[in-house]
Amino acid sequence: MSRQPHRRLNQLTGDWVLVSPQRAARPWRGTTEPATAARPPRYEPGCYLCPGSRRAGDRVTPRYGSTYVFDNDFPALLPEPAALPAGASPLLVAEVVRGICRVVCYSPRHDLTLGEMPAPDIAGVIGSWTEQYAELGGHGWVEHVLIFENRGAMTGASNPHPHGQIWAEDHLPREPLAETRRFDAYGGCLLCDYLAAELACGDRVVLAGEHFVALVPFWAAWPYEVLVLPRVHAGALPDLSDRQRDGLAEVIRGLTAIYDALFDTPFPYSTGLHQRPTDGRRHPGWHLHAHYVPPLLRSASVRKHFGGYELLAQPQRDLPPEEAAARLRAVTPAPAGR
Repeated sequence: MSRQPHRRLNQLTGDWVLVSPQRAARPWRGTTEPATAARPPRYEPGCYLCPGSRRAGDRVTPRYGSTYVFDNDFPALLPEPAALPAGASPLLVAEVVRGICRVVCYSPRHDLTLGEMPAPDIAGVIGSWTEQYAELGGHGWVEHVLIFENRGAMTGASNPHPHGQIWAEDHLPREPLAETRRFDAYGGCLLCDYLAAELACGDRVVLAGEHFVALVPFWAAWPYEVLVLPRVHAGALPDLSDRQRDGLAEVIRGLTAIYDALFDTPFPYSTGLHQRPTDGRRHPGWHLHAHYVPPLLRSASVRKHFGGYELLAQPQRDLPPEEAAARLRAVTPAPAGR
């Protein structure tokens, strides 16, 4: 790939990313800083997500033994919102949004991240995700279900107990809507063809399992952004077989181990599963995929910020996706098991 400045098209959104490889020649020794925080305990009495703890409104978290899902005590969306007053001007536009927000506790253990859990237990979490997608998407008014996680305080996680969230909404949010338009306009399966091109090239592949592949996308905006794709066409988790879900569990575990070993720290990231909308349309071109967006740049404490040109013009990166993938492939993950 050229070392000259160039821009790359994000096939999922239609947006452009400016890549400036020549800036990567700036002095940098790849300094790493090991994490200083002590490992959390297996059980934290003050954590409201640990089994048996008391939450807001006198609710009690049951003594669960595996994955536990509950309605968020402080939801961003409500299933029966009140009406809004009329706007004072046609330029002041607002509309009611309806939705359901849930929390997914991956494990009763306070100290186990999703990637540190045994692969069969991760597969159990994926099973819960699958059930939630089907249940929430089954509501006639729900058009989109997003399963996501903010890992680490750097991404804004409000509780260190390993958990994720599910938001079901009565409309398609911005990113899934943009992807839906691109998929519909393509005429076949955009991501099936894209994955074939990436596997043929190999430069950006980080982890290739039997059923799922993790790669740094050609258009990545964040330094160590990763896209996880099934090798077969599947629009949503219910389309996968048990073996394929096991394969997703293995790739999640392997990718997280690589991330954690890169800077010798629990790697913060935001991740989300983009699945076929539940708006009643078929969406044959929709291809299940997961986005991993970590904020780290050069070490455990040096993060990437979007500012200046990136906020006011378009995304820009110095580290080419091919080099980011090579660094991730070169990492030796820690042995599995806790």
